[in-house]
Amino acid sequence: MYYDIVKAEYLSEYKIKVSFADGSSGIADLKEIVSSGGIFSELKNLDNFKNFSIHEELKVLTWQNEIDIAPETLYALAVGEKIST
Repeated sequence: MYYDIVKAEYLSEYKIKVSFADGSSGIADLKEIVSSGGIFSELKNLDNFKNFSIHEELKVLTWQNEIDIAPETLYALAVGEKIST
């Protein structure tokens, strides 16, 4: 799929360099999402935030306790391109 994440690398603070199946890549600053609270509150702790992986089947970033961020959102943040749903 267009927004599938193929590579992700922690950079600093709440920034992750993300590469997508379409060949696009960029830096997603997730500070605003993490600051929104709710399920993302656990990620305010940088040790928790840094502990992400790419879900093997879904190709999304995931953290412990089944926290994830839609790949379309990451694409928009990293590439700076509005997405149509």
